[in-house]
Amino acid sequence: MIIGASLKTYFTHARTLTWVSEVAAILEEHAARDRVTAFVAPQFPSIPGALERAGRLAIGAQDLAAHDAGAYTGEVSGAVLAELGCRYAEVGHAERRRLFGETESVVSAKTHAALRNGLVPVVCVGEEDEAGIDAAISTCAQQVRSALADADGAGATGAVVIAYEPLWAIGAPAPATSDHIRSVCSGLRSRIAAADREISIIYGGSAGPGLLSTISDDVDGLFLGRFAHDPRAVRDILDEVDALSG
Repeated sequence: MIIGASLKTYFTHARTLTWVSEVAAILEEHAARDRVTAFVAPQFPSIPGALERAGRLAIGAQDLAAHDAGAYTGEVSGAVLAELGCRYAEVGHAERRRLFGETESVVSAKTHAALRNGLVPVVCVGEEDEAGIDAAISTCAQQVRSALADADGAGATGAVVIAYEPLWAIGAPAPATSDHIRSVCSGLRSRIAAADREISIIYGGSAGPGLLSTISDDVDGLFLGRFAHDPRAVRDILDEVDALSG
């Protein structure tokens, strides 16, 4: 089971390191530790310190450059992230698309950049409005195909994590309904299955404790946001994983 979290820019550097230390300790001692792949994406400057404290907790980045080197002021390359020890890179989050104008072609280039540098891209997809399950599946499947286009064209191999985050559920008081999540994720899985690539599907969008046990048959994990700010919530989700495996 994959349990990921993005800290966005909510935490200070000091709080980030404290959070990583606390979650790493929880993970190390938890009965579900061998059944979970856990990762967190802090702000770029906190990555080295997080790596020093992470233990079993993998570290990722919230973004990466489409290019590996060159005159790209302000960018952070996948090559350097991999050199530091990152294992994941978030790509195409709705906020990146909306606030920074990232297009499907940019998302595809960044997904390829992650894969060619040995990082696992966490590709965020989701429909904008509540338009029904079939429409959501079609929208997300098209976004996945577009995100993988450059990598597939270049023959870049490697595992990919798809984070299904319906835009209307991001930041909402509650996630999408369990029936909606299960139907969309199972339908999406059937549409994007690839014999030559390992693809996992996790759910984000106001995901928190109590959700996993209702959708675990159709997802490979959760992508957490603000509900993971308290490390005790991460412990609660690990408890769910343990109960599901029992």
